[in-house]
Amino acid sequence: MLDVAHLTTVFDLPAGPIPAVNDVSFSIAPGETLGLVGESGSGKSVTAMSIMRLVQPPGRIAGGRIAFRGRDLLSLTESEMRAVRGAEIALIFQEPMTALNPVFTVGDQIAETLLVHRRATKADVGGRVVALLESVRVANAALRAGDYPHQLSGGQRQRVLIAMALACRPSLIIADEPTTALDVTIQAEILDLLRERQRTLQLSLLLITHDLGIIAEIADRVAVMYAGRIVEHGPVRAVLRHPQHPYTRGLLASMPGRGGGRLQAIEGVVPSLGALPAGCAFHPRCPDRLAACATIVPAAFTVGPSHEARCLLHREPPAGSHGAR
Repeated sequence: MLDVAHLTTVFDLPAGPIPAVNDVSFSIAPGETLGLVGESGSGKSVTAMSIMRLVQPPGRIAGGRIAFRGRDLLSLTESEMRAVRGAEIALIFQEPMTALNPVFTVGDQIAETLLVHRRATKADVGGRVVALLESVRVANAALRAGDYPHQLSGGQRQRVLIAMALACRPSLIIADEPTTALDVTIQAEILDLLRERQRTLQLSLLLITHDLGIIAEIADRVAVMYAGRIVEHGPVRAVLRHPQHPYTRGLLASMPGRGGGRLQAIEGVVPSLGALPAGCAFHPRCPDRLAACATIVPAAFTVGPSHEARCLLHREPPAGSHGAR
C-alpha cells in the first residue's frame, strides 16, 4: 500500500539545512497497522506531513521516495496530490480544535470533503454527513451536524475528525496522536472506534504516538524513532518483548505498570536537531554505549525475523576484539 524509502526532510535555517527526518524507510501492507513511536521532537509528525506533502517552508523534502499503490507521490503535481489527500490518504490531526474551522459547522466541514472529491451531490450530502457521524458513534448525529466545533466535547470533536477522514473511503489513514488530549476513558473509546472502522473498511493505518501501550494494543508492526531516524523496526510482539535497541528498552522501562517497580527515566533529553551529536544520536544518553558509538552512525542490523535495530551492539566485532566501553 505504502512504501517509504530513504525519506529525508530538512528545514533550511541560516546555519544550513537541518534534517528533521533522516533516511527513513518503512512500508505498510493493505489492512495493516504500523505504529510510529518516539518522544516529542523525534520526527514522527514531520514524517506524516511529508507523506501528505504538507511540509511548509522553510521545510522541504530533500530526498527519498514515497510510493503509494506504486505511484511516487513526490513526482505528482500539486493538483494531482490534492486529489490524493482526503480521497486516498487521509490524515487525522492530534488537536481537533486547531484542525477544525471554528466559523463553520462540523456538518458543513464534512460535507465540503465529500463535495470537493465528488463523493456526494448537494442533494444527498446532508444524509451522507449524518450517516458518517452515526458511523463514528456521535449521538444525535443530525443535531450535532449543525454544531460548531466549540459546542462539542473533545471526544466528539475527535470523532468528527475521524468522520472527515473516512468520508471518501481512503485506503490509508494516518492518525497523528489521535488520543493525546483526551482522558483515559475517551481514549479507549476512540481507539476502539479506529480499530472497528479499520476492520470494517479494510483500511491501512499509520498510527503515530508516544504511547507504547497503545502500540501494543493496536499495531501489527512498530517503528521506533529517535532524532529523525528509525532506530528499531519489527513485529510489535518481537519489539516489545525483546527490544534490541537501548532506546526502545528505555521507553519500555519508563512505562508504568511493568512489574510494579520504580519507573526508570531515560537520562538526558532529545538533542536539538540543529546540534545532533556525531555518530549515534542516542549515544550521550545510552547506558550501553561503546567507544565507536561517538563516531559511527549505525546501519540497520537484522536482529530477528523482519526485525531490525540501528545499534552497534549488534555489529560483529573484529576477531579478538571485545569493544571498548
